[in-house]
Amino acid sequence: MVVVEEIRRELHDADVCRHVASWSVDATRWCWRRNPEVGKMKLTVLGSTAGTPSRTNPASGYLVEHGETSIWMDAGTGTFMELARHVDPGTLDAVLLSHTHVDHCSDLFGLYGYLAYGPSGDVPIKVFAPEGGPDHLASFARATAEHTFNSVLDFDEVFPGDAISVGDVNVRFGDAIHPVPALVTRLDAGGATLVYSGDTGPGSDLAEMAEGADVLLCEASIAGIRDERSYPFHLTAGEAGEVAERAGVGQLILTHIGALMDPQVSVGEASAVFSGDVGYAEQGLTLEIEGDG
Repeated sequence: MVVVEEIRRELHDADVCRHVASWSVDATRWCWRRNPEVGKMKLTVLGSTAGTPSRTNPASGYLVEHGETSIWMDAGTGTFMELARHVDPGTLDAVLLSHTHVDHCSDLFGLYGYLAYGPSGDVPIKVFAPEGGPDHLASFARATAEHTFNSVLDFDEVFPGDAISVGDVNVRFGDAIHPVPALVTRLDAGGATLVYSGDTGPGSDLAEMAEGADVLLCEASIAGIRDERSYPFHLTAGEAGEVAERAGVGQLILTHIGALMDPQVSVGEASAVFSGDVGYAEQGLTLEIEGDG
C-alpha cells in the first residue's frame, strides 16, 4: 500500500508539473518543462542497439523536437523510460513507427499503459505505422475496437509516398527494403531536414529521400563488407556512407549497430566512402539541427 501511495503522489506531482513554465527533469519525479530553442530541430537518441538492448543502450528510439512539437520516432525496447526523462509522454504530438519488429515498437505498450492508467495527457496520441502495423499491434494487445488501447492511441496507416504534418514538422515516407512493411522517414521543419532509414537493405528509397538532408540517421547493422552470406534486409556501414555521399547530406549518424560490434569501426568504414562528418548514435546523444531556411 505504501508503494501505491508513493506512485499516486508521483503521478500527482507530474500533473502539477504540467503547469510550470520552464524546463527541468527530476529523475525521482516525473516533472518536465519543455523549452526547445526556436528555429532548430533537436534529435535525442533514446536507444540505438540492433535487435535486443545492451546493458547500457536500449533498442531503436529517437525523440525529435521542433518548437512546441515533439515526436517519438520508433519505440524500441527500453526507450520509453529514456523518453520520459526528456518529455511528458502524455504530451507527445505523434509516434512514428518505421516498422513493427519488436526492437522498434515494443515500448509503445509502455506509452499505452502510461496514457490509460497514469496522469491524463493530451490523449489520444496519433501513431503512424506502415501497412498492417495498427492491426498487428492491436492483436498483440488483444485489443478490440472498444478497448482502451484504441481510445488512447489513434492509429493511422501510412504508405511510401505519403506526406503528413505533425505540429510544425512536415513528414514524408519512402519505401524501405525489409521482410515486413517498412518506411524511410524524412522530417522537415524550419529549414532543417532529418532523414531516418529505419531498417532497410539496399535498393530502397533512402538515397532519394535523403537528398540534401542536414542529417541522415542511417542503420549500419552489418559488419564489414557485404558478401553472398550477408542478410539482404540491412546495410553495412560502407553502404550507409555510399548513400550519404550520393544524397549529398551534411552529416551521417550511424545507428542500429549490434551490441557485439565496435561502433568506431563502423564509423571508419562509412568515413572511407563519405566525405562529410560521420558519427555514432550513442544513447543520450543530442543534436541540434539548424537548416538554411
